[in-house]
Order: sequence, then C-alpha cells, then structure tokens
Amino acid sequence: MRDEQSYLAHVRALQGALWPADAPRDPVFPLGRRPLTDYLREWARRQPDKAAVLFYGRAVSYAELDRLSDRFANLLLRLGARKGDRVAVFLPNCPQFHVCFFGILKAGCVHVPVNPMFTRHELAYEVNDTQARIVIAHDQVAHLVAEIRGECGIEQVIVTSFHDMLPQEAEGPLPPALTAPRVPVPQSIDLMSALAQEPDTAPQVDVALDDIAALNYTGGTTGMPKGCVHTQFDMLFTGAVMASISMAVTANDVIINYWPVFWVAGEDVGIILPVVTGATCVLLARWDPAAYMLAVQRHRVTVSNMVVDNAVEIMGRRDAQQHDLTSLREVMVASFVKKLNPTFRQNWRKLTGTTLREAAWGMTETHSYDTFTRGWQEGDTDLKQQQIFCGIPVPQTDFKILEFGSDRLLPLGQEGELCVRSPSLLRGYWNKPAATAESLVDGWLRTGDIGMISERGTVHFLGRRKEMLKVKGMSVFPSEIEAALGQHPAVTGSGVIGRADEARGQVPVAFVTVLPEHRSKATEEALAAFCRERLAVYKIPEIRIVDTLPMTATGKVKKEELAALYA
Repeated sequence: MRDEQSYLAHVRALQGALWPADAPRDPVFPLGRRPLTDYLREWARRQPDKAAVLFYGRAVSYAELDRLSDRFANLLLRLGARKGDRVAVFLPNCPQFHVCFFGILKAGCVHVPVNPMFTRHELAYEVNDTQARIVIAHDQVAHLVAEIRGECGIEQVIVTSFHDMLPQEAEGPLPPALTAPRVPVPQSIDLMSALAQEPDTAPQVDVALDDIAALNYTGGTTGMPKGCVHTQFDMLFTGAVMASISMAVTANDVIINYWPVFWVAGEDVGIILPVVTGATCVLLARWDPAAYMLAVQRHRVTVSNMVVDNAVEIMGRRDAQQHDLTSLREVMVASFVKKLNPTFRQNWRKLTGTTLREAAWGMTETHSYDTFTRGWQEGDTDLKQQQIFCGIPVPQTDFKILEFGSDRLLPLGQEGELCVRSPSLLRGYWNKPAATAESLVDGWLRTGDIGMISERGTVHFLGRRKEMLKVKGMSVFPSEIEAALGQHPAVTGSGVIGRADEARGQVPVAFVTVLPEHRSKATEEALAAFCRERLAVYKIPEIRIVDTLPMTATGKVKKEELAALYA
C-alpha cells in the first residue's frame, strides 16, 4: 500500500538520523548465517577448553557441551524421535537444560520449554497441545509428569537432578533446592547414565536455519497459552542483534544469567547470546543477591540483564561495597515493579562504574529484543522521554501504529495499536489457525497493545490492551484465571482484574459468583485452594465472592466497573 510505504520510509529516515554512532547499521553474525548447532560445534573446535557454562563451580566447556548434546541427540533418535517431533523440557536453570536444548536441535526436533513452576493442569495442557512424546524433567517435579503420563500419551520420561551437575565442593551460597536430596523417579531414564552409553558422533540429521526449532509459549486472551512457532534463524537473528546492536558482546565477555531459561528472555540471554558470541555464561538457578555479587566478583562478569528491583536490592545491601562489581560493562534492566529512574542509575554508577540501560521492547512472538536504547543515556535523555520509552527498532524491524479494529494508519504522535514486523517474527501459533490469522496480517503482528511512534521516530509502549497483569515481572492473564475458576462446579461466573501492590507490582483479584446452595462450601478460601491446584503460585488470585457481576449486553464482564467495585 502506497501510504504505508511512504509512512515507513519517513519513519525509517527519522530513526536513521537517531542511530548511535557506535552501533552497526546491520546485525553482525560472528560465524555467518548458520544454525546455532553449527555455532556450538565451531566454537567447540576453536576454543574447546573454554567454559560455555559455569554453574556454582561446575565448568562445562564448549567441547563438553558439544559432546554431551551430540549424545543427547543420539539418545533421542534411539528412543524413536524423528525430525519435527516435539520434545518437552520441564527443567529449571541448570547446565542440563543447555545440553537438552542443543541436543534437541541437533536431532532436528522441536524444543518445547515448560515452566517447572506449572501445576499438573498447566503441564498437561502444554504436553497435550504439542503432542510431545518425550519429556525431560527435573527430579523434584517429575511426579507431575508421572501423574499425566497416561492421559497425555507420554512414551519416555528422562530425569535429571541438580546433583548431576554440581561439583563436590560447590561455590555457594546455594539455593535450598540445590541441596535437597535426590528424588528417585520410577519408570524413567536417568539422563547422565544414558548419555554415558551414547556415542560422541554427530547425529546424521539435516538441520536447516528455517526448520521449526521451538515452541515458546505465551499467554493469551482466550484463556489458554499459545505456542509461538520459531525457527533457528529467529534465534540466531535475536542473538546477533543482542550482541551487536542492543549491546556490544564478544567472545571475551562473561555473561551472568539468573532469568529462567524456560522463558524466551532467559533463553535469549542465558543460551543464545553466549553461543552466538562464544562467550561464557555464569548460570544461577535463581535470583539471589549474595550469589550474584560473589559470582560477578569471582568470574569478572562483564554483561548482565537484570530486573530493576534486583539492582535496587543490591544497592540497598550493607555488604554491597564489600564486593568488586566494577567488571560489569553492559547492564540491561527491565522495569516491572520498580521503574528505572535517575536516582537508581546514579547510585548504580557509584557502586559499579557502569550505567543501567533499559532492555527495551520485545515479545515472545518476536523472540524479544526488537528495539534498543543504546546511546540515549547521556544526561538521562532516555528517562526524560514519554514512558514507556523503547528507543528505536533494531535493523530490519519496522513498527507502525494502526487504529484499533481497522487498517487505518495513525499519524506520528497518536496512540493506537502497536504493530511490528521482524525477521524473527513467529511463523504462527501452534495448532491455532484462527489466532494466527487474527494476529498475523500481511506479515505484521497486530499486538493488541497500545503504542505510539513519536514525531522523532522513537517507539513508546503505553499499555497492554489485552489486560495482561505483571506479577513480580511475570505475565498473568486474567482469562487464564477465569478459565481455571470456571472449572469449579459451584462457580457461575468470574472477572479478574489487577490491583497495584508495592511489593509485587500487581496482584490478580477475582470477583466470583457461585450457586447459592454452595455458598457455605465454595468459600473464598476454598476457591483459592482450587486455583492452587491448577495455576502456578504467582497466578493465584485474591478471591472476592459477589452476588452479581456487572455485564454488558453481549454477556461480557465490565472490567472497569469491577475496578470501581474493588475501590
């Protein structure tokens, strides 16, 4: 469309004029455009003894990671997996996750990361949706896999433990989960024992950049999550723009990651960025300020992605000055509960000598990191923009603003629906053609979120029109909670909104109507317990039982009236 072409040409010219002098105009692919599995193999050849992953004192070299992932690929093939088969990974942060990730890709299979905080219900949904017949599980959550095995058609369960990758003298402090006793899991395959029996030879599977490589699940407004179909090129492109555009990362860097690698942002930072650049990843099982500071000092960490709350927590500690954090060079932060401000930035600079920068905008659908804020920190220029300031798009990525419900382009400076297209855009939603057709239109993702492109060309995110809540930085969709409550036999209706909370950012609040004859048993406490059986802990709502819900003529709950009812 001519109007769109003129619009995009104008916006690109504006953004080109804002391009920072030290950032390349195109993403840099350190080893060329080739699959991530080739990157791992090549780095293993060039720097075999260099640590790819450091985990509480356990160093996994590039050669070992390449060898173990070859063996895991061979194990999958021996168990009957074929190219395109989905393999579910039900693991927390641990080196075995990296082994499984690359092994799945080497076998030509599809990586399906599953949140290990999930309940039985949530796990069963994703396994059934993907039809994964092989599940790799952590021993502490493997009982959930055993419970759903029959109803989901799971054929093989492979189990591993934190103890499998911890040295005898681990570098502390260790989270309690890492010191918990190993849990025996009947009718399962022990991962490390099985790998010891497999050959080191590379599997003979043709793996291409455009093959489907992962199903990264995101929440949705239909009540259940959707699997975003991504390829190895999506991953490679994201790694390249992170390394050369968003930040400046090379093989000389040491990256620390505590973000969950089963989330796409953690996958980007903790797995993809290191292997694209040949850097080392210091992997933490979870956030812990003491462990973080010790790891930065011990391993001379240079690159970190954080949440603003975590940086503030470190700055508030009495022992922060006792740790040398001056090796940090690139520190990107995400504003969830607490927002980056000049005071936080100034105090962090005093402590470490480096500058906090917003990690900008991205979605699971785009594999994240679609804009960057590099070059806007002088004089806190970025923090003085209209919030939420997202900077400008990374190369080969476009944004436009449409009127909600139509295809009409809106002028710069006017709010509307944020739309994006990118080389790393999902190929579709797994098994959901209607949702795909609704969201992907002529190569653009209609996000359903509110955004604005300023008259200077900068991108601004103004809110999630789909009602998504952020609880301690984690996405919570009211429709998913409403769907869970709807399974209770006494519940006749529900509507979920969020309330502001100083500690958690937002807390979901569910207004529920129940059958009058069940009011004595379907109490607020009973319904909360019902939710705990079906939802991850951070999704559990506060329950408010009401006589009626404010409804529209078409039978939808009026959320704005619920907010007034709460107040």
